Amino acid sequence: MAEPLRSDPARGLNREQLEKLLAWLRPLQKALNLEADQGFPDVQGRQQRFHQFLQAELNRPPDLPLPPGVADRLSRLRQGYDSYTTAELSTRRRLVTDTRQWLHELRLRLEPSAPMAPPRLRHRDGSTSGSSSRAQVQRPLTLESTLVELTGVGPKLAARLATLGLLLVRDLLRYYPRDHVDYARMRRIEALVVGETATLVATVRRCNGFVSPKNPNLAILELQLQDPTGRLKVTRFLAGKRFSSTAYLKGQQRLYPVGAQVAVSGLVKDGPYGLSFQDPLIEVLDSADGTIKSDQIGRLLPVYPLTEGLAADRFRQLFTQVLPLTRLWPEPLSPAEQDRFGVIPVADALTALHAPKAREDLEQGRKRLVFDEFLLLQLGLLRRRGELRSRSAPDLLIDRQVDGLVERFLALLPFRFTAAQSRVFAEIESDLAQPEPMARLVQGDVGSGKTVVAIAGLLTTIEAGWQGALMAPTEVLAEQHYRNLCSWLPQLHVSVELLTGSTPKSKRRRLLEDLANGSLQVLVGTHALLEDPVVFSQLGLVVVDEQHRFGVHQRDRLLNKGLQPHLLTMTATPIPRTLALSLHGDLDVSQIDELPPGRTPIRTVMMTAAQREQAYALIREEVAKGQRAYVVLPLVEESEKLELRSAVDVHAELSTEIFPDLSVGLLHGRLSSAEKQEVLTAFSQGAVQVLVSTTVVEVGVDVPAASVMVIDHADRFGLAQLHQLRGRVGRGAAASHCLLINGSSNPLSRQRLDVMVRSTDGFEIAEMDLRFRGPGQVLGTRQSGLPDLALASLADDGAVLEEARTAAQQLLQSDPVLNDHPVLRGLLDEQQRRLSGGTPLN
Repeated sequence: MAEPLRSDPARGLNREQLEKLLAWLRPLQKALNLEADQGFPDVQGRQQRFHQFLQAELNRPPDLPLPPGVADRLSRLRQGYDSYTTAELSTRRRLVTDTRQWLHELRLRLEPSAPMAPPRLRHRDGSTSGSSSRAQVQRPLTLESTLVELTGVGPKLAARLATLGLLLVRDLLRYYPRDHVDYARMRRIEALVVGETATLVATVRRCNGFVSPKNPNLAILELQLQDPTGRLKVTRFLAGKRFSSTAYLKGQQRLYPVGAQVAVSGLVKDGPYGLSFQDPLIEVLDSADGTIKSDQIGRLLPVYPLTEGLAADRFRQLFTQVLPLTRLWPEPLSPAEQDRFGVIPVADALTALHAPKAREDLEQGRKRLVFDEFLLLQLGLLRRRGELRSRSAPDLLIDRQVDGLVERFLALLPFRFTAAQSRVFAEIESDLAQPEPMARLVQGDVGSGKTVVAIAGLLTTIEAGWQGALMAPTEVLAEQHYRNLCSWLPQLHVSVELLTGSTPKSKRRRLLEDLANGSLQVLVGTHALLEDPVVFSQLGLVVVDEQHRFGVHQRDRLLNKGLQPHLLTMTATPIPRTLALSLHGDLDVSQIDELPPGRTPIRTVMMTAAQREQAYALIREEVAKGQRAYVVLPLVEESEKLELRSAVDVHAELSTEIFPDLSVGLLHGRLSSAEKQEVLTAFSQGAVQVLVSTTVVEVGVDVPAASVMVIDHADRFGLAQLHQLRGRVGRGAAASHCLLINGSSNPLSRQRLDVMVRSTDGFEIAEMDLRFRGPGQVLGTRQSGLPDLALASLADDGAVLEEARTAAQQLLQSDPVLNDHPVLRGLLDEQQRRLSGGTPLN
């Protein structure tokens, strides 16, 4: 009787199932490639348009054991194509790119790995990371044993390990390799590839040892090797006087007699005499299929980040003693849950990471440990969200009147809300009417009109008899918000004040009294709003601008000032989905994905430093038309370490040499708040025509007459930051220009800046920025609340993050307080204590 076909999604599909998957994937990828090649026009096929074909195919995936979360992702992708025909080009491009990438990842996850090419090596039994008779442990070890209890670890080595934060066996097992050198890749001589690590088995044709004629303390051992496909010379360099003796060299030559079979591992390099190995590892075999004794040759070798005085080989030998203890590691998931989520046991995962037998084991081990990191992160965010929703919110009696504050405010605006703004405001209004507190993030590209939506939300709160707060990360942005509010709220008889670090004491005292007795309705401010004397009478809504610049603790200190106010956060920095899930998984997300009508596209050009004069000529041309220009630099003053032009120097150059007939202003973070405001007002009113600035203008500064943005040393900025700076122009009806002056000859810098020239889609730019620079750089500082991930990569492990979020939702749905998952609950509580520094998050 034939055995039924079986498959484990964690280990790939069998051949028949793979054919079925490919039969479904190939037409999809073909259609996606065609659509991309044609420029995303929604290609008309014989029977259907592109988007209709995609929706139909995504709706009928093959009947296969697919990983968890795949059905949800297919459904979301399918819904994305509902509005494809009316979507903007950037939205179409992003949707097609996301679909192609995700389908490719799905294939990689399900496709079984190709079998290893011959010849094959047999390793000694019982060898994980090179077990030996020396590794006899004197007393039973546990996960809590100190590393001094390991054989061969004395006080000196223990002190070096402690500098890496390694004190216990548990710490050592959680100290992950930063990479693996793949000596398990078996090759014939003709198949060696330069730059690749490989292992080959060959026959010794000749062995020669001699002392370098240029250095008497350097001995050289040359082996001429041959296999059925070719010949190769392998050289070992032996530095030290003792290696240079004739007796030692003769002894080395005897180790490799002519006709002996050897296994050689190393990095393949190209030299003047053809291919060779760099620093080769060599072992003589008993026969062509003999057993390897080495714990490195022919293996996947873990590479750890180490400190001075700690040798890699010695460090790896420690794992010989501790890897058997992985069986004691607490398992957070039941066997049934492991199967459901497509992961291997955590004990097997730790062994696979530190001593992988094959590339497939390593990938499965890494996936499990990455899954666990993301699972804890998502459980924390979802639990936090659940706690927030369990509290009672301000009781806002929302009854929009025809002559109410919101309607009167909308009538004051010189424009009508876009469809996207109306949709997001409706979502906010719906949240404010609920008994649980709102926690919503509004994302929108620069200039999409988030602020007026937030003001409408504040007015809804005030009309219900409560107070509102608007918090910004910088004084410049807080003052900009304050001025905007002052142009509307006093007309609606709503009181508004500004509180920053530079507010005079007398005004601060009066302002705090008005706030406490309820006569002040809206307070705009910076971090000063977090200070203890700031007490609200009844705080109903907190609006936080540029969310990622505030840490979780800062956000929570403001929330603690009210009952449990509604929270609305805004960001003009588009955040890739993986980052959004990691940072804001406790928030509902709204997107203003439509720019107001009348905005002209910004023309972006990359220039070399030698073309700077062309940029200045464009500035003069635009100023002659009544427009204004920014010149942005990365530094305030000249630096000895960095050969970069500074804002102070460029301001002096422009005002005296280049534009002596124009008014050139200077803006940077070292100016006082009053000085900054004076410069911005002069620029806004036209008294200053060219503004030389640092990135203090990155967010919030709104001057519609500015039509030129010159960014000097653009290679020193992140893509998301450049996109923000570009958003300072193009706010009026005039055609606008963004000139990126690239001061670097690095091809990667040019590649990054090419993304800016090619795309105006903030989300596409943010995704690329994440790949180029990593999440920490994209968001700025650790203060941003970025999760502390040991192994997971937000740039590369998006698919696993989606699976972990689905798993977290399922676990909390069936076990809300994790009573049936004590290990998981313990890990989560420990993580929360670590993140909050011992205090509750809300």
